[in-house]
Amino acid sequence: MLDELTDDVAAIGRIGCLSSILELCSRLTGMRYVAVARVTDARWMACAVLDQAGFGIARGDELDLSTTICDGVRGHLSAILIENVAEDPIYRDHPTPQLFGFQSYVSAPIVRADGRLFGTLFAIDPAPAKLANSSAPTAFGLFAQLIAMELDRA
Repeated sequence: MLDELTDDVAAIGRIGCLSSILELCSRLTGMRYVAVARVTDARWMACAVLDQAGFGIARGDELDLSTTICDGVRGHLSAILIENVAEDPIYRDHPTPQLFGFQSYVSAPIVRADGRLFGTLFAIDPAPAKLANSSAPTAFGLFAQLIAMELDRA
């Protein structure tokens, strides 16, 4: 499985516009950590990262899947949006924001043409963020579709 994940990191790295996507996601949300993660039923690996917040999770790093919110995305293939962890009835007591020290989170699943989940495009920040009435959720969904199309094309 490690070789497959390493290959997936390399495949993401070959998407020429990916750094621009990460930068645009950061600008749209004001969030300072944006990444693409490969998420399987057992593993999580960072494939591409823009870390302006100093979280320290870099390309190729793995996290225990159970410590990620991306695991929830994997379970139901839908986006997750958290503007303020401290005020969110679902996530305020969730261990992941406390473990990593973030207050805002947005993600969209990256779903391949055959319906398989590749992973997520997501952003986190230590500060709350106004996201619900912004273009961020739509943009993350569109960028996740673009990433999936590029992976399928390759």
